[in-house]
Amino acid sequence: MTTATTEALRLTDRINRIQPSATMAVVAEADKLRAQGIDVVDFGAGEPHFATPQHIKDAGIGAIHANFTKYTAVPGMPELRDAIVHRHAVDFDSDYRREETIACTGGKNALFNAIQVLVDHGDEVILPVPYWVSFKDIVRYAGGECVLLETDEAKGFRVTAEMIARLITPRTKAIILNSPSNPSGAVMSLQDLTEVTRLAQERGIWVLSDECYVYLNYTGKNFSVGSLRELKDRIVVLGSLSKTYAMTGWRLGYALGPAAVISAMAKLQSQSTSNPTSIVQRAAIAALKGPQECVEKMRREYIELRDHVVTGLRSIPGVKCTKPEGAFYAYPNISAFLGRGVKSAADLAGKLLREAHVATVPGEGFGTAEHIRVSYATSKAELDRGLERMRKFFAAL
Repeated sequence: MTTATTEALRLTDRINRIQPSATMAVVAEADKLRAQGIDVVDFGAGEPHFATPQHIKDAGIGAIHANFTKYTAVPGMPELRDAIVHRHAVDFDSDYRREETIACTGGKNALFNAIQVLVDHGDEVILPVPYWVSFKDIVRYAGGECVLLETDEAKGFRVTAEMIARLITPRTKAIILNSPSNPSGAVMSLQDLTEVTRLAQERGIWVLSDECYVYLNYTGKNFSVGSLRELKDRIVVLGSLSKTYAMTGWRLGYALGPAAVISAMAKLQSQSTSNPTSIVQRAAIAALKGPQECVEKMRREYIELRDHVVTGLRSIPGVKCTKPEGAFYAYPNISAFLGRGVKSAADLAGKLLREAHVATVPGEGFGTAEHIRVSYATSKAELDRGLERMRKFFAAL
């Protein structure tokens, strides 16, 4: 390779600060095996197994037939932004206006934009562990530094204001919350959420609340930080239609927050993705304003699947599993198997995929070294196939 070629391949510092998504890496590896004709049970992908509800699909199809295929306003059509505000107000008693919301190309895009406009070089962001794989890298891309908050599995990975207060420094800019959590399924209590948000308000710190799974809360106490009206000037709620309405591939997320923050996000979006797809916006309006029975139907089925997979995982000798209270992931502890020819969770997940043909995501991507993530967003029959393969695999270690 010539010197000129080497120089041409020199990449920016900001892209070298981050790693590819651990979840997407597992999906890619599983796809390679399938391409070889191997039957893979996929517990890796983080998306619903349900089809998008028909009335939402019909709205998208209708938009195409109506030639609604042009650019829209960068932060989304006014009708869509009003629908986001209305749905959140009805479900969570929040009080946002159109100028306090933006529609983005997926929840991840909303999170990325929010962090880019709020977190600067040298700023610290408190991040509870385990964390969703993209939080850490998006903060690092912005030049921020993650301050990791270790939680206790025996206490359900609980996050409290007291725990966060110990980590606050003059450089603390934001706290990222994710309830229900990906990967653990942990749900923060109303009291803890309120106390953390109040602490942030008092210290002049932002709360970035990823509520992608907010409708998949199995505690019977559904709650959004956006409901805390008196504290909303320091809150950015990040939401998505992906899990709520089984619309992962449609790519429609949103943010709710102070108008100045939303305006800054729109400015960034105007120079990057621009508006979300026009067709998808019409489908999103149908999702938000249409019948909501589909949401509850999916939630009830996830509870049954949750109970089924937790029972199955706990029946495997050596595997421990905290019962998740939301989302659609189990996060079993596999520490009993480390050292038995298995070096790490990543090594175990790799062997499980190559030898037993079950795809899971290793805990290292989420900040822990003794877990794997199991998505139970699939049928009971598929869960049983995968669990049986896992049972045989672990028995042979």
